Amino acid sequence: MFRALQLILVREKGGVLRSSAFSSSGFANGFCSAPYSQSCRLIGKVAVITGGASGIGKATAAEFVRNGARVIIADVQDGLGHSVAAQLGPDAARYVHCDVTDEAQVAAAVDLAVEVHGRLDVMFNNAGIGGDMAPPALGGIDLGDFDRVMAVNARGVVAGVKHAARVMAPRRAGSIICTGSTAGVLGSLAPAAYSASKAAVLGIVRAVSAEVARSGVRVNAISPHGIPTPLAMAAAAQWFPERSVEERRRILERNVNEMMVGHVLEAEDIARAALYLASDEAMQVCERAKSGG
Repeated sequence: MFRALQLILVREKGGVLRSSAFSSSGFANGFCSAPYSQSCRLIGKVAVITGGASGIGKATAAEFVRNGARVIIADVQDGLGHSVAAQLGPDAARYVHCDVTDEAQVAAAVDLAVEVHGRLDVMFNNAGIGGDMAPPALGGIDLGDFDRVMAVNARGVVAGVKHAARVMAPRRAGSIICTGSTAGVLGSLAPAAYSASKAAVLGIVRAVSAEVARSGVRVNAISPHGIPTPLAMAAAAQWFPERSVEERRRILERNVNEMMVGHVLEAEDIARAALYLASDEAMQVCERAKSGG
């Protein structure tokens, strides 16, 4: 049976080699100028990235474009979204407003990819919120906040998986990637709402992976640990209000990732994991696994 792959990203000693900064000259008319072995792993592919205006989504959009893909950046941060799309170039990226709690907007983002580019190869369900990250006692949990977090982080992922599969299954090809978290695997890393929402993401991936695999579509989750993204930095501001911004960043980079001595986990590391899962290399691994090879 096809099994979902969950990547828990804690960079090992020695780390992943840093990639060079993205240059818009590396993408022209859907073709990548660098040697294939270096940076053309998504040549000709089309991706939708929710939450693509900042943090992990922004880093992944740049990595995908650098590797030859065209991307639809779907977010609610309109100013940032348009700016990221402009930086990546009009041939490589476009922005669309998308609130993932509204299924119609998720469907519209998917349909835009098909309308503009004729296909959808990759759906990265990355949009997420932290909610109230101040850890209350069990009796103090705000169920309204819980519902808001679940609507974005869990229900929004379901909408993304549903509508990506809708257009991928008829083509019998595609990669759906969902952003989980180590907070969905381990206890006491984050408040109940966020942890439960990320555990739900992993449950969704497990629940649908076998069904969509029969249509040639892969579904995977990536579960990052602490990274100083805007979302994590906002949480750190609640956890450590007396600390400076740089002190909070150091806590996320070093104290939270205490096993990674000498290395810092970054959004670009998650982007490279998403790149692998989106690429044909991951498809070939799955094909060998299904055939018993």
